[in-house]
Amino acid sequence: MVLIKWHGHACFEVIDSRGRSIVFDPHDGTSIGISPPRAKADIVLSSHKHFDHDAVSVVAKPGAKTLVEKEGVFDVNGIRVEGFLTYHDKSMGALRGRNVVYKVEVDGLVLLHLGDLGHVVTEDLLEKLGSIDVLFVPVGGTFTIDAKEAVTVVESIRPRIAIPMHYKISGLRLPISGIEDFLARSKWPVVKVDKSEYEVTKESLPERDQTVVVVLRYR
Repeated sequence: MVLIKWHGHACFEVIDSRGRSIVFDPHDGTSIGISPPRAKADIVLSSHKHFDHDAVSVVAKPGAKTLVEKEGVFDVNGIRVEGFLTYHDKSMGALRGRNVVYKVEVDGLVLLHLGDLGHVVTEDLLEKLGSIDVLFVPVGGTFTIDAKEAVTVVESIRPRIAIPMHYKISGLRLPISGIEDFLARSKWPVVKVDKSEYEVTKESLPERDQTVVVVLRYR
């Protein structure tokens, strides 16, 4: 079993059955208008070096393992992490730079965090990714894929659970869109969770050929 906690924007914490905390794309809160993440991570994974995704010191425990914009395969405290190069825009990084998406295998589950993905996923990357159980996908546009492109990405990856992120929430000062357009375009069942955390086990996953969109409530 893993416990997924949303700390707003693109910051998610995954706590495994041994209590190990993995935090993706931490922000510092105040610089974007929301609360800082209340997390203490054993592992911190940052997709790229932008202020709203790489506030490692805010969440890292002393001695935490950190990967910032790192491609490759890593064994981090016994957890398999794989980083794949993508881009923050549709121009192979010419506008906003690189973006590394992280695939993490923990407690028998495969999770993929897309960071600030700026383009639809290539066939080459899809082959490398394989089957994904839980996908964290940006939907707010402006700096990432927009709602329409996010639907295309979910269709391509075919996760069993898709969790939207990086969209306008109360207090956020970034000029991005809300979640409404993505949900209107969604072709899958939508489950709205009235809290910022969600438990997932292998047994609780939808069937392999099904996708469910899970929307968490920020704080």
